[in-house]
Amino acid sequence: MIRRSAEVDDEELEINLSPMIDCVFILLIFFIVTTVFVEETGIEVEKPDALSAERLEKNSILIAISAEDKVVYGGRDIGVRGVRPTIRPLLLEDDLPVIIQADRQSTHEIFRQVYVEAKLAGAEKISFSTIN
Repeated sequence: MIRRSAEVDDEELEINLSPMIDCVFILLIFFIVTTVFVEETGIEVEKPDALSAERLEKNSILIAISAEDKVVYGGRDIGVRGVRPTIRPLLLEDDLPVIIQADRQSTHEIFRQVYVEAKLAGAEKISFSTIN
């Protein structure tokens, strides 16, 4: 019996870190997969002021209207006629809200046309982005 306890004391005890590393990688993969990525419009827009405002969902379709009345989605100039074919496939995948970010110098007519095209594409929720 004395001999056996001496053998145990002589052996080096090792901590196996493999299960912990596996667990960390699984958590990392989980957080990467569940992260929501927001696609920016690709241009800077000077938004108008608003008296009332509310926070909108992060997962949405962002369409920007520049001061020169260019309609931009994902950094590409799509024009008013490109709104419907661009967002219709996105709306078929998921019922995402459409957010129109119009520059304060853009014309109301371009905003109205973009709004109508988004409605015709099947958008149920259309919002206007402002500074609160």
